Amino acid sequence: MPAFKTARAGAIATAFATILLSADAHAAAHALPENPTATEPSTPAHDEPFGLSTSALTDGPLRAKWLAVEKAIALEADVIAACTGDREHCASQPALRFLDIVNTAAAREGLARLGEVNRAINLAIRPVSDRAQYGIEDHWSSPLATLASGAGDCEDYAIAKLVALRAAGVPEKDLRLVIIRENATGDDHAVVAARSGGHWRVLDNRTFLMVEDSGFGKYRPLFAIDAEGTKRFEQPIFANVAQPRPAETAKSDLIADADTPAVGSNSTTLASDEFWMTLAM
Repeated sequence: MPAFKTARAGAIATAFATILLSADAHAAAHALPENPTATEPSTPAHDEPFGLSTSALTDGPLRAKWLAVEKAIALEADVIAACTGDREHCASQPALRFLDIVNTAAAREGLARLGEVNRAINLAIRPVSDRAQYGIEDHWSSPLATLASGAGDCEDYAIAKLVALRAAGVPEKDLRLVIIRENATGDDHAVVAARSGGHWRVLDNRTFLMVEDSGFGKYRPLFAIDAEGTKRFEQPIFANVAQPRPAETAKSDLIADADTPAVGSNSTTLASDEFWMTLAM
């Protein structure tokens, strides 16, 4: 293997080892007993996308859902690291595809790196609802699982982009998986916010364009997920004003799936911010 490829393989393997260790440490830290209503100190607004401060969620189904995905990501990191060191004997086609995306992105810098991951993941995955693919309202998949099926919904795109950007060398402090709500319809959607040159850009499965967070006025950010875990955006006072809602969700559906708040579907958009927040806390 040429020296350049050897160095690149070593760098990617190191990146995945870091992801594996951070995921294990994060899961272990959250295994301690906690007060379900407690929140950790807020992160200043200037460090977060959309100019809003955040506070950590210490309990709830959203956090539990992400911890489960982290475990799957950690297991996949071992597969990807093995394939990085020996592509010829790699039995995982999704891992090889993921590495191709990461290698191409890592050869670029700045916005070009972000754009490469956004474009490649958008093209690699076909949009399909969780109901159609898994028979349930909300399922979060790890990157290799998503690439293996070739299909997913908004959070599956976002998770794959988040992990790919980390592996391509984007610092974890500059990455967020963000759940946003469209003000006009009440639809919830998952995207990735990535910081480059001091500005946050939004990577969306609906477009190849990467719009700055300041250009997302028709959306309201609700939650962020980063290397430190799940967080809630602190909403400005005017955000409490009643906003238009889609068709009301059947109460029985909310109860049946209350431990897995869904993203990206009108039929499962929760009836109010207060109920969404209750599930997350």
